Amino acid sequence: MDSEEKKNTTLSDDLPPCAIYIDREGRWFHSGAEMVRREFIREFYRNMELDSRGRYVITWEGKRCRVDVADTAFVVWGVDPVDGRFVLRLSDDTREALQPETLFVGEQDVLYCRVRNGRFPARFVRPAYYQLAAFLEGEDGSYYLPVNGERYPIRHHPVRPAAGGNRAERAKDG
Repeated sequence: MDSEEKKNTTLSDDLPPCAIYIDREGRWFHSGAEMVRREFIREFYRNMELDSRGRYVITWEGKRCRVDVADTAFVVWGVDPVDGRFVLRLSDDTREALQPETLFVGEQDVLYCRVRNGRFPARFVRPAYYQLAAFLEGEDGSYYLPVNGERYPIRHHPVRPAAGGNRAERAKDG
């Protein structure tokens, strides 16, 4: 292990918690109280990354801390069909084009995709799932999403897309 790898390992092992928790629906909590100031939440999203262990990390004023996440930090709150493609409404109050090749079904048949140039997994909440499901087509027990004349298969992954928090917190979230 070189000195840079050792430094990164030490940093991730000593990463303190932020006292921030993100539930399955994309709601943020600080020390148990729901955060309602969207401008702070958006700023935290802009300063978030996934570390090499799959943990969500916020860097703020030169300090790093870990965010506890029920499933994924990014949540798809809505899907809008636009000119033969799909635009996602995300929990950071942004919109971006769905990259259909990143769609997959995880534990408990939850639909996910990758967002932010593939850097983060995003969980579809139930209403967003139904909005996209209206466009899915099935054949021989498999499903795919047709986009601009191409068929994108919906893959299955039996494990969560990222670690993101401690299991006790995730279990209480349901």
